[in-house]
This record gives sequence, structure tokens and C-alpha cells, in this order.
Amino acid sequence: MVSGEPAGRARKAVGVLGASGFAGGELLRLLAGHPDLEVTLAGADRHAGREVGEVHPHLGSYRGRRFAEIDPSSVDGLDVVFLALPHGASGPMVPLLVDRVGLVVDLGADYRLRDPAVYEQWYGAAHPAPELLAEAVHGIPELCAGRLAGARLVAAAGCYVTAAALALAPLVGSSTVEAGGVIVDAASGVSGAGAEARPGTRFAAVDEDFSAYGLLDHRHTPEIEQASGARVLFTPHLAPMSRGILATCYARSTGCGDPLEVLADAYAGSPFVAVSESSPSTKAVLGSNSARLTARSDRRTGWVVAICAIDNLVKGAAGQAIQCANLALGLPETAGLPTDGLWP
Repeated sequence: MVSGEPAGRARKAVGVLGASGFAGGELLRLLAGHPDLEVTLAGADRHAGREVGEVHPHLGSYRGRRFAEIDPSSVDGLDVVFLALPHGASGPMVPLLVDRVGLVVDLGADYRLRDPAVYEQWYGAAHPAPELLAEAVHGIPELCAGRLAGARLVAAAGCYVTAAALALAPLVGSSTVEAGGVIVDAASGVSGAGAEARPGTRFAAVDEDFSAYGLLDHRHTPEIEQASGARVLFTPHLAPMSRGILATCYARSTGCGDPLEVLADAYAGSPFVAVSESSPSTKAVLGSNSARLTARSDRRTGWVVAICAIDNLVKGAAGQAIQCANLALGLPETAGLPTDGLWP
């Protein structure tokens, strides 16, 4: 029980599988303060048996708790399971879980694409459970909230996709911009590459550097297209910062509507999306589940530019997954989630 929890309040039992990574650690952090969800299982094969605090020294709420091995049978009796596993690991795992628990929320990419042929094209292998793709709700709550209530399988959208789709989907849907020839340039903090150290993500390699990667064929491209309704050329960049996504999106104006007003109207009732004339920054959303957006229409060139900033580990991963779970379970959408960031 977390300090400050109301006495006697019934909470739903939660499992986090893949709890030792960055996204898994962020899930544990946020769930520690959730009024209606309680982590009773933290699974992490590579770190099974180790204390949570050895891997996540910032998580004092889990003092004395140890990681368990990842075993599908261990989730029996849980209400919700979050999967924060490496790409490819959720595919065969989800069919073993969906009939054991009330809700599975996958933070990975395995169930985000609706078309198994598109999945095979971009991931180079047949989908292990194509029959579940039609059931999985692609989880960006601001764009799919109506489908989340009562869902038993949610594929929470990734960080790049969330930032790009929040900026583009209302503009494409309202015909404010053309759906073809859209350009998305997005920069990510190093934590988006995961907790495992790699030569290209070590401090010495990233510090004072800024680079593009995944040119023309980054595998999140079809997910951005599916979520935004646009035909996209997507170029991701690695920025020398720990956390954050800044997506700058360019689309041809149709001359219909003010893009800033369209975004403001689209997200008027969204607790985590703020639209303003100010250009968003990653620092302003650090540690929060918020998204900051702006947009401009350039009459001189005929282009619209829409920009979105999020924290890749919160709104782009763990926070978004919890937001989806809140809606799926009929809980307050904002429960356990911070709207304000950290500064400085």
C-alpha cells in the first residue's frame, strides 16, 4: 500500500511484465500513486529475484519488493496486465493472457497495426496472432476514446506515433490539410532506445550530437499513417536529451480553416492536451502525461506546420497506457496521471 492511499478503498490488482526497463519503471512510478490500481506483480525475467530498488533506485514505494519471472500463469486473478516487453515478445504472450485477466494493455508494437499484411511488410515476419488484431484498440485516448470502454486488449500507441497523430489527425480529418505528401520530422530523447546500453546510445556517442536514422523505412511509419489518416514521409532523429519527443509535421494547406483553431476545437475537452500559439518544448512536458501543440498556416508557401511535444516515457508510453486502462475500466481518465511537468 502506498502512503496516502485512502483506507479501505478497493483497488484493482495489476501486473507489470517487463517492469525493469524504462517504460516498466515509469509504469511502476505512476501506478504507485494511482488511487484505483495496485501493483501486485512486477515481472522481469533478466532481473528476476532482484529487488526493484536495485534496478530502479528512484522507486522508494517498492522498497523490499522483488521482480518475479515472467510466467503467464502468474497473472491469474489480476484485473489488469501491462506489457512493457521488447518488440516481438508481446506477440506470442498476449494470446496466453487475454482469457486470464480482464484487461491487457500492451506498450509494444505487436498489436498496433490492424492489417496483418502491413505488419508482415514492415516487421519482416507473419503476425503470431492475427485474429486478435481486429479486437485490439489502438490506444491514443484523444483519438479513440469511444472504443476503449470495456476493451480487453489495448495496444497503446508509441511515442513518435502519438506526437505525430495528435498534431495531424484533426487537420486531416477536417480537410484542413491534404492527406498526401505529409512530412513528419521528429526528435526523441535517448530513453526511447530502451534501458539496455548500446554503442550508439551511450553518453559519449549522444552528447553534443544530433542525428537522423531509419531513413525512408522506419517501422513506425505505417502506424503514423493508420492513426493520422495521412500518407507520411517520416524521419526520426536522436537528440542529446534523456526524455522527450518533438514532432514537427508539414502538410499542404487546402485553404479551409485555421489549423490552430481546428486543433483547439478538437482537443477542447481533453484533460492532457494543451493547444496554444506558443511553440511547444519537451522541457515543458517533462514527467507529465500532457501534450503541447501549436499550428501555423503559411500563405506564402501553402504549407501548414503542426508541432507537438510529449514526454516519450509518459504520454508516449506508461502514462498513455494507464490513461487507456482508466478509460477501459470506467475509471476517471486522469486518475494517477500528472498533468504538470517538472521544471527546471
